[in-house]
Order: sequence, then structure tokens, then C-alpha cells
Amino acid sequence: MEQLLLLIFLPLVGAIITAFAGKSAKIVSTVISVASLGLALFIACNFIPNASTQFEANLPWIADLGIRFHAGIDGISMLVVLLTNLLIPIIILSSYKHDYKNPSAFYALILFMQTGLLLVFTAMDAFLFYIGWEAALIPIYFICAFWGGKDRIRINMKFFVYTIAGSLFMLMGIIYLYLQNPAHNFDIQAFYALNLDSAQQGWIFWAFFIAFAIKMPIFPFHTWQPDTYTAAPTQGTMLLSGIMLKMGIYGVIRWLLPIVPAGVQDWSCLAMVLSIIGIVYASLIAFTQKDAKRLVAYSSIAHVGLISAGIFASFNLGNLGVQGIQGAMVQMLSHGINVVGLFFVLDIIFSRTKTNKIEELGGIAKSAPQLAIVFLIIVLGTVALPGTNGFIGEFLLLMGVYNYEIWAAAIAGLTIIFGAVYMLRMYQNVMLGKTNELTITFTDIQGTEKLVLYIICALIIILGVYPKPLLHLTEASVQHLLEQVNQKLTSVK
Repeated sequence: MEQLLLLIFLPLVGAIITAFAGKSAKIVSTVISVASLGLALFIACNFIPNASTQFEANLPWIADLGIRFHAGIDGISMLVVLLTNLLIPIIILSSYKHDYKNPSAFYALILFMQTGLLLVFTAMDAFLFYIGWEAALIPIYFICAFWGGKDRIRINMKFFVYTIAGSLFMLMGIIYLYLQNPAHNFDIQAFYALNLDSAQQGWIFWAFFIAFAIKMPIFPFHTWQPDTYTAAPTQGTMLLSGIMLKMGIYGVIRWLLPIVPAGVQDWSCLAMVLSIIGIVYASLIAFTQKDAKRLVAYSSIAHVGLISAGIFASFNLGNLGVQGIQGAMVQMLSHGINVVGLFFVLDIIFSRTKTNKIEELGGIAKSAPQLAIVFLIIVLGTVALPGTNGFIGEFLLLMGVYNYEIWAAAIAGLTIIFGAVYMLRMYQNVMLGKTNELTITFTDIQGTEKLVLYIICALIIILGVYPKPLLHLTEASVQHLLEQVNQKLTSVK
């Protein structure tokens, strides 16, 4: 219990310290984030990969309303807890070449957001889950509003309205479940045990699904994403794409599937269709992008669409869907690592050339061979080349979709084909060819740039060559979750 409480609240304490650290904020936040990573690795090393919830904290909070500070870690949450604590120090290190105004506030907000994310990924109480969900939104809103680019206020307001609207739908669903619970508490197991009819499960499905779909995002709830990713400061974009969108995917697996399986069964076909439309739509739009950052933003929508389609397809396979859900978990981790690497490379290019326009670049590999090599590794991981981290997750997801419906797998598989085309074409236009007046004096990566990119590339290769620990970590928990889902479906019938 003490380890989990420390893991959750260390970044919050660090945020308070960082807020008053002045010019030392960058160093203080780095130390706190690395300490959090060390603690997460300690918990992972002592984690037993079975279906149980471990390091559990269950403390009274608002007793009159049945609200408890109930948090814990199982195989599903362990993976995203590791992702969060891994990416935060990488994101902070990636900012070392920037001189942000009011750095103490900037880095304090990142650490504050880390606490909100960890609450979401460990909450065993629906009220605590909602608090974490909102707590993660507040800092990213201010990061984008204060340090974003052109037209950031209008774009940020659209993002805020979208996410708040989704959160309100989810809150209504949580309150309804609370009122149906004879124990009058928000405990996740009590919600799992509720005996709701198909009609009740149907509308609760939409209350939760809209909130999660906006966060991921999937079509047609995605329209806030490309503008926000482009206007946000690079570290804000990394937080949004690398970690925050995983809140939606995690929410589907942890809360949606086991609470309202009949609702999911009734509407999963539509959810899959929306996900697959998003894959094709985002990929086609990515082909037309002239701005590299927007191209990566649309590619993210396509990849998340495949994760979503794989989850809903695997749900319909019953116990045979374990590998598909595991694929979604592994792909969450892989996508987070890869997309942070992509946005960091584009940030390095922008810092030296002041442009992300693909047509204005070219020939960078001649003067920056190390950047060209690491960028290629990240691109190959993104397009799921066998031997990279992106392959195993997408393979398992496509296998799940294929086992459900072959035509769906054929269309969903286009994300790999299209992704390879537009990502490699971008790489060719940016890194190869002739140099021009913007790129002829381009300097290679150095210092913290090397450190961040080498870490990312090492993870891409190691996880691609040896993914077994990740699959072993999640297997028992995913199996147990699907067994609960199937038992509840049987009782509803």
C-alpha cells in the first residue's frame, strides 16, 4: 500500500516543490520524475503476474457517500503505470533545449498531470477514477494555453469543450451506477456485480464510450486532435499523444467491457465500424499533409483506430479474445514510445530550421547522420516492421479482428500499408535528397537529444525482439477480465 501511495503522490509533492524552484525547476522535475520511474520499476519487479490486484490502498475518504481512496495495480494497469512513469522523464529531458517562460509552472504542471494519470490507471473506485480523469485534463489545458503556438486559445477551447462534454456523460453514467448499487458505494467490483438489463447497459455504454472515444480519439470524435497536437508545445503534444489518449483505451478495457458487456455486445459492431472508418479516413488525410507534425497527428488517429477495433473484435470472441486485448495493451505501450520519438525528432528539426513543412526540408541525413539513423528506427517501429515494438501489438490486434470478421481485418490492415507509405515518404522527403538553404547548416543531435533518442530506439528494438515479458505481465489479468465479462453476459441472457 505504501509503495502505491508514494508512487501516486510523489509527483504531486514534486509539482509543489517545482512550482517554487525557479530556475532549478528543470533539474528538480527531472529528479522527481526519475525517482518515480525507479519506484515504478521496483513495483514492477515485485509484481506477481497473476490476476490479483496488488499494492492495494483502500482508505476511507468521503464515508457518507461511500467514497473510498481505493487504488491498486494488476497486470492491465501495471503496463500503463510503467508507460506513464517511463515517458514523463523522457518528455522532461526532451525539453532541455527549450527556454520556456515561467519554467517552474511548466514543469510543475507536467508532474501534476502525472499524478492525475496515475490515479486514472490505478483507481478501483469510480469517483477516484473520475477525479483522476479531470485532474489530468487541467494541467494539459494550461500547458497548451500558455505555451502553445498560433491560434492556441481557440484551438485549446475546442479541445477543452470536447473533453469536458465527454466527462459529463461519463459522470452521469457513474452516478446512475452508484444509485443502482445496493451498497451505495463507487467500488469497481460492486459496479462489475450490478445486474442491469440490456436497455440500461445500452445507454450506460454510450455515456462511457463517448468520453473514452473523445479521449482516444476515434472517428467522428477526433476533430479536436490534429489542431491541438499542432498548436501545443512539443512536450504538451507528447503528453497528449504518448499518455493521455491511453486513458480512453484503458477506460474501455477496465470499465466499459466488464460493467456493461451486454451494451458492448449490442453496440460493438458500430464501434468497430467507427474505428475502421477512422483508420481509413485518417490515413487518407495523412497522405495530403504538408506539415510533418499534422501528418503524425493523423497517423496517431489511424493507429488508435486499430487498437479500438481490435478491442471490440476481441470482446466478441469471448475467452479466445485474450490475445487481441493483450495486443491492445502492448500497442498502447509501443505507440506511446514511438509517437513521443516522432514528435521529438520533428521538434529537433523545427528548432534548427523553424519549419515543419515537408516540402521545405530535405538532405538532413547528409549533415546529421545520427539523427537520420534514429529517426529511421522510430519510423520503422511506427510502421510495425517485424523486429520492432510496433509489430507484435498490431499483429495480435489484426489477428483478433481477423478471427472476428475477415473483411474488417482486410480494411483495418490498411493502416499498416498506408502508414508505411506516408511515413516512409515523409522520411525520404525530409532526410534524403538534396540539401537547401535551411538544411545545409543542420547540426547533428547532441547531449540530451542523443540520450532521449537512444533510449527510445533501444526500447523499440528490445521490445520488438523480446515482447514476452509484456505478454506474460498482462495475460492472467486479461483472461480474468474476459471470464468476468462472459459470466455477466450469461447472467443477462
